[in-house]
Amino acid sequence: MAYPMYEVDWSVLPPEQNRRFNPAFNIATIKQVVNEAIERVRMQTPTRLRDLIRQIRAARTAAEERSVVNKECAYIRSTFREEDSVWRCRNIAKLLYIHMLGYPAHFGQLECLKLIASSRFTDKRVGYLGAMLLLDERQDVHLLITNSLKNDLNSNTQFVVGLALCTLGAIASPEMARDLASEVERLIKSPNAYIKKKAALCAFRIIRRVPDLMEMFLPATRSLLTEKNHGVLITGVTLITEMCENSPDTLNHFKKESGQREIVPNLVRILKNLILAGYSPEHDVSGVSDPFLQVKILRLLRILGKNDAESSEAMNDILAQVATNTETSKNVGNTILYETVLSIMDIRSESSLRVLAVNILGRFLLNNDKNIRYVALNTLLRTVHVDTSAVQRHRTTILECLKDPDVSIRRRAMELSFALINGQNIRSMMKELLAFLERSDAEFKAHCSSAMVLAAERYAPSSKWHLDTLFQVLLKAGNYLRDDTVSCTLQIVSAAPGERQAYAAMRLWTALHRSAVAADATERQPLIQVAAWTIGEYGDMLVSEASNAISMVDDDGVDDFTRPTEEYVIDIYQKLLWSTQLSITTKEYLLLSLAKLSTRFTTKQSQDKIRVIIDTFGSHIHIELQQRGVELSQLYKQYAHLRPALLERMPPMEAAAPRDSPDDDEPPAPAPPQHQDQDALLDLIIGSEPLANGDAHTPATDNAPQTNTTNDILDLLSGLDLGGPPSIPANPVSVANNNVPAATPNLLLDGLFAPQTPVAQAPETTVVALEKADLRVEFRARRGADGTATLTMHAASAASSPLTDFLFQAAVPRTFRLDMMSPSGTVLTPQGEITQILKITNPTKTPLRLRIRVSYTIDGNPVLEQAEVNNFPPDLFN
Repeated sequence: MAYPMYEVDWSVLPPEQNRRFNPAFNIATIKQVVNEAIERVRMQTPTRLRDLIRQIRAARTAAEERSVVNKECAYIRSTFREEDSVWRCRNIAKLLYIHMLGYPAHFGQLECLKLIASSRFTDKRVGYLGAMLLLDERQDVHLLITNSLKNDLNSNTQFVVGLALCTLGAIASPEMARDLASEVERLIKSPNAYIKKKAALCAFRIIRRVPDLMEMFLPATRSLLTEKNHGVLITGVTLITEMCENSPDTLNHFKKESGQREIVPNLVRILKNLILAGYSPEHDVSGVSDPFLQVKILRLLRILGKNDAESSEAMNDILAQVATNTETSKNVGNTILYETVLSIMDIRSESSLRVLAVNILGRFLLNNDKNIRYVALNTLLRTVHVDTSAVQRHRTTILECLKDPDVSIRRRAMELSFALINGQNIRSMMKELLAFLERSDAEFKAHCSSAMVLAAERYAPSSKWHLDTLFQVLLKAGNYLRDDTVSCTLQIVSAAPGERQAYAAMRLWTALHRSAVAADATERQPLIQVAAWTIGEYGDMLVSEASNAISMVDDDGVDDFTRPTEEYVIDIYQKLLWSTQLSITTKEYLLLSLAKLSTRFTTKQSQDKIRVIIDTFGSHIHIELQQRGVELSQLYKQYAHLRPALLERMPPMEAAAPRDSPDDDEPPAPAPPQHQDQDALLDLIIGSEPLANGDAHTPATDNAPQTNTTNDILDLLSGLDLGGPPSIPANPVSVANNNVPAATPNLLLDGLFAPQTPVAQAPETTVVALEKADLRVEFRARRGADGTATLTMHAASAASSPLTDFLFQAAVPRTFRLDMMSPSGTVLTPQGEITQILKITNPTKTPLRLRIRVSYTIDGNPVLEQAEVNNFPPDLFN
């Protein structure tokens, strides 16, 4: 016996290599070997695979590599034309390597089938490998392999059966899976552990492809968990896990099994044996007994224990043992602990067990491995809502992760930090997050700032702290703020009490002034927009000495506010408006804010300076700013009496959601007033009651609008043409307010110079709207299509003096849409007439109610008349 030490291994070799024990090794076999040797001598020996690899790697250019590959492919094609080529196996191996490089190799598919049909194990091995790489269900050739697979599944050699099972699992189509599923189910019950584990994995692939075949394999899975072979156990657990994840009925089936077939106690027993087992060189990995099987069992226990109190109770003890006995110095132990934590958090475990799981994740955060820290943060983020108090104990460690150099860890730490914020830790958490916002990369600033605004809105301990935090976010986030953050800040300021509005104006003035002086306003344009809007609304409080009683000390105990003069405020605005680097949107905020300051500041010098700046924008190169400049300039000329009402303070904006935790020592900001009249007729006209027909003339100066009607006036004037001076072009450009965000104040006189629409002649119904002394206003109504109507307003005067600055205004309920065309003039001469077209859309086709207002000047005295018209024909929109 020449080689006794290999004696025991010869029995597992393929038959053609096991010459000593092969019964087929007879005269016929010797003759075949001799013939093959003669054939090899006669034919040219092809290039070996290793030589081809060397040639391809030695190629210096892609063209040289293609030349080598094409030459070899041509040779392989020529050998495929021969019926019995002794080099087919070698050629297919080379072709598979060429396929792995990305070159086409489909012409070798049929040759793979020939190798599979061969009786030699080496040929079958390469043939099945080629089939797995070159064939798939999209090609009809793969159907030809079904019969070969069935034959090999019944082979007496376990390695041939294993090859067939691997190939079936890799390329099985639904039809092939249905044809061969019964063979796989039979092999799962085989006493051979090698075949059994291969069959279990093949069944796993078949179930994933054809879930309907799951019931066929269900009885065979029971025996897999009773095996002692770890390979069979791990494949059996994998198969059962796939069944439970994809079928609730199968999950319930395993849960309801009782006695010796009950699955949870069996899994607990296997896991306990793995933990308590001594050293086993066959399964030991870094001092842990078969960690792969432990992970698979823990994952299956998590699925079985979810929403099941009885199963969860049965696995609580073993999970605690795994969590306390697993070695954490190696990555293998950390993997098992991670799966244990996931299982504890998903099942109905005890509270002490959850605390233990969170503490394990806390230890992971202190690990030097970045992957382990990331996994810990990711898991804590998923479980923070399950046991928030346990996660809060690790808040300091989580905040330290905000300084980690790895961007993924910083992102997860930021998201987890926001999930930990509550009413008790809002101050300390927000301080850390503000520091993070200041030093963070640009990709974090938008999300971080928005989340900070929401957290401050929900948990703010006081309105003053809330405003200070918002302003710090605006300052540190720069231009990376989202538009919704600006809108949210404006809403909070508008809904705050008067004292807090003054505080906001002063605090924002300090930030605006510093940005203008330091010339970094272009980097903080959202801050400039919020500051401009706030100062424009509450600028009178900014410069008033009456605001000295307001404390300007922030949370850090610093008071850096210096009260400016009116002229200095205007100088800062002028410097910002003259800047060439500010966006058009920011300048729109500033320009409208400056116009509002003209009604807040009292000195004539300030008024004149503001007017000069606004007039300058009447010839601005940008059409948006030019339109605003022209419109606002008109408010200093013939419509000066409307300027105080148009530019008055806006009412509080409606909040998107109420704050959950109001201040304990400070009352929350009052909610915006709700309209009592839901038909909204009074929402659009200035808030006085309508005058009945026949009331006396009322001077405009005696009917000053209330301070909470700015939005109503803006709605009222939408689309109204006030008849500009003759120098305005006949066909001006109509500019849409596209660049202004949601919280931007509306264009005051949008559509001021809209072109006049000619009136179509049609049958009309006359309705008298107003008849006072020498003035008569009537509507001529004409029905349109699809709920529309056209009203033509005719105003006639019987007075002996002309009516100048004639202005007609109208408003409808919010369910209607009103479009007003340009009037025919602004001077109503004696016996003369002014006309104006109104287009009304009524989707609900309800009766029309219209509120009108007419203002004019006669003999130097301003007059204001208003009335309600509700006697339109009921079928006007039918």
